Amino acid sequence: MAIRERRKRIYRKRIPYGMQNFEDMRKRDCYYVDKTPFIEDIEDSNMYFFFIRPRRFGKSLTLSMLENYYDINKKDKFEEFFGNLYIGENPTPEHNSYLIIDLNFAIVVGGLDNYKRGLDEYCNTQFNYFADVYSELLPPDTKEGLNQKEDAINQLNYLCTQCEKTGQKIYLFIDEYDHFTNQILANKQHETRYREQTHGEGYLRKFFDTIKGAAGKTLGRVFVTGVSPVTMDDLTSGFNIGTNYSLAPEFNEMTGFTEEEVREMLEYYASVLPFHHTVDELIQVMKPWFDNYCFSIKRLGKTTMYNSIMVLNFIDNYIRNDYEIPEKMVETNIRIDYDKMRMLIRHDKEFAHDASIIQDLVTKGYVTGNLVENFPAERINDPDNFLSLLFYFGMVTIDGTYQGNIKFVIPNEVVRDQMYTYLLDAYKENDLTFEQYDKNKLESKLAYEGDYKPYFDYIADCLKRFSSQRDKQKG
Repeated sequence: MAIRERRKRIYRKRIPYGMQNFEDMRKRDCYYVDKTPFIEDIEDSNMYFFFIRPRRFGKSLTLSMLENYYDINKKDKFEEFFGNLYIGENPTPEHNSYLIIDLNFAIVVGGLDNYKRGLDEYCNTQFNYFADVYSELLPPDTKEGLNQKEDAINQLNYLCTQCEKTGQKIYLFIDEYDHFTNQILANKQHETRYREQTHGEGYLRKFFDTIKGAAGKTLGRVFVTGVSPVTMDDLTSGFNIGTNYSLAPEFNEMTGFTEEEVREMLEYYASVLPFHHTVDELIQVMKPWFDNYCFSIKRLGKTTMYNSIMVLNFIDNYIRNDYEIPEKMVETNIRIDYDKMRMLIRHDKEFAHDASIIQDLVTKGYVTGNLVENFPAERINDPDNFLSLLFYFGMVTIDGTYQGNIKFVIPNEVVRDQMYTYLLDAYKENDLTFEQYDKNKLESKLAYEGDYKPYFDYIADCLKRFSSQRDKQKG
C-alpha cells in the first residue's frame, strides 16, 4: 500500500475565519486587517456610540479589538497586541484606562415570558467576572455586595457606584443589542410582549435608563452594536444621549474590507504560497460575489466594501482546495442568517409591500425610497422602513439617487442568491402555481449560464398573479 507523501508545510499567517477574539488572533499570529486607525475617530465622536452593520461583517471582532485597547488590566500587553499596528505607533490618551464590561445579548437565554430572568442570570455572570478581574481597583467586598442585589439593573447601578468611590471609569460594550427584537418579530403574536419590554416600565427599557443615569459619571464610554435600528428607536427615550454613527461617512470602512485591503491580503498569501491564479484574477472572481456594499451616501462612488467574513472564507477554501476556485461561493452559515431575516420580514406570513419591493429588485434591478435612520417595531411594514431594514441587513445597498429618492440595488451575487431562496420559499408557503417545464428550463439557464433575470422575471410574474388572485378573494 502506497504511503501518501506529506507536503512540507509552508509557514503563513493563520486566516482568522470565524475568529472574534482579538487577543487570540494576535497570539496565534493571524492575518489582521488593521482597523485601529478608527480608534482616533471613535474618541473624537460622542461618548455613547451606536453602530449598525449586517451580520458577519466583523462587528464582534471590532468590539474585541476596542476592549483590548481600552482595558486597564491589559496595559502590559499593549506592545504585544498593538505594537505593529497603526494605533501602536499612534496611541491615544485613553488607551488602557477603563474597566471593561462586555455584554452580548445574543447569549441571553430565555423566552419572552422569562426574558428578565435570562438577562439577570447572564448579567450576573458577567458582573461577577468584572468584580473578580478588577478586584484590586474596586472597594473591598464589592463582589459580596454585588450578589446581594436582586437583578441586573440594580447590580449595574451598584457597580457604577462602587467604581465612582475609587475614581474608576467603565467602558460598556453591548453586542447584538437587538437580538431580543429579532426573536420577537419572528412571530407577530409576540409584538405586544416586545412593546412591554421596550416601552414605559419595561425591563429592557429600565436597563438602558440605568445606563443613561450613569453616563457622564462612572460610565465613561458606551459602544453598542446590532443589525437593525428597530430596538434603538423603541429605546430612544430611555437612552437618548446615544449617537447613531451607522450612516456616518467616516465610519463607512470600519468593518468589512476595502478592495485595497483584500488585494493586500491576497498579495501576502500569494507571496508565501503557490497560488495558481494572479491577484487580479482572484479579485475578478470575488468582486461580483462579495463586494459593493456602501453604508454612507457621501461615500458613494469612492469606496465600496467587501463582506469580510465571506472574503476570509473564500481565501481559506481556495488554499485548502489546492489553490483552485471553490465551487460554492456562498458561505454555508449565511443560510442560517438568512432564515432569521426571512422570518423577521415575513412575520405576518402574508405578502404585503415586501413582495413588491423584492419583485422590483429582481425585475427592474433597483428600487427607490428613503433611508430611515431608525423606526419602531410596530411600523416595520411601512415601505421606507422595510426598505431601510433590507439595507441594514445588507440585502440592498446605496447606488445613487433617482428622482429625489435614494436608489437601492442588490449589492452582489451572494445576496442575489438569498433573494432567489426567498422567492422559492414564497412558492412553498403560498402554494403558488407554475409550469414545471418552464421553471426547470429557467433553472437550468440560471445554473449553467448564470442567466438569473429570466428566472426572477418568471417568479415575479407568478407573485404578481398570486397577489392579484388574493386581492380578488379579499374583494
